[in-house]
Amino acid sequence: MVKVGTFNKLQVVKEVDFGVYLDGEELDTILLPKRYVPAGCELGDWIDVFLYFDSDDLLIATTEKPKVEVGCCEMLTVVDINHAGAFMDWGLPKDLLVPYNEQQKPMEVGYSYVVHVFHDATSDRLAASTKLNHHLDEEPVFLKLREKVNLLIASRTELGYKAVINNESMGLIFRDDAFRPLKIGERLPGFVKAIRGDGKVDLVISQSTLQGDHDLGEQIVSHLRDAGGRSALTDKSDPEEIYRTFKVSKKKYKQALGSLYKSKRIIINVGDIQLIN
Repeated sequence: MVKVGTFNKLQVVKEVDFGVYLDGEELDTILLPKRYVPAGCELGDWIDVFLYFDSDDLLIATTEKPKVEVGCCEMLTVVDINHAGAFMDWGLPKDLLVPYNEQQKPMEVGYSYVVHVFHDATSDRLAASTKLNHHLDEEPVFLKLREKVNLLIASRTELGYKAVINNESMGLIFRDDAFRPLKIGERLPGFVKAIRGDGKVDLVISQSTLQGDHDLGEQIVSHLRDAGGRSALTDKSDPEEIYRTFKVSKKKYKQALGSLYKSKRIIINVGDIQLIN
């Protein structure tokens, strides 16, 4: 089935001076303008093309790759606003519309927002929305504890960060589970930390966070042994340096050091930590 807003492999059925027509099945023939026709293209050839609506609202094909496809989320920049809504640059000649009723808050030219792209069946047009909770599942039933997922940071909240999970659902990263401030639009791997009673998902960006302070403490001890009993990585060290070594937040690292100190397994000095034999 041919789908608008995504790539399709379509067959050339007619050649004209200004391009070629492709077999769009139930969508009829679709023009691929001459500037996009591959060299040596002939009748019967199959071409991978992206389908969208041009400035005249006619279905058209291109071999250019947009920044995002239907069903996916991406951070895009607003380039214009008029009576219809905001228009975002998504890498194609015709900008992508975000209608006013699909804006979480009024959008501004020059600002970037995480949006979900969809094909509006009622108006038969491609559009985007910043109301992610209207298009993505906030109570996904297919995720499992500790499952590795791909995340897109969508917004900040009082508790932490809302993130898009695998382009399909939404979850929350608590501030304590982020080893550093996260950027809106940033993509990074994560893990399912918990699935609450209401079905909502809590996330972490480090698998080590799932293992608990005890396992982290053993990692620190092992690190100290490998380093000859001393390490300059203390509770005062840079958060990113801690994350590079242990893949945890500075807060988690400090907690693990505290537990090791209380159990008399390490000494915490001004400039380093020392393993007690």
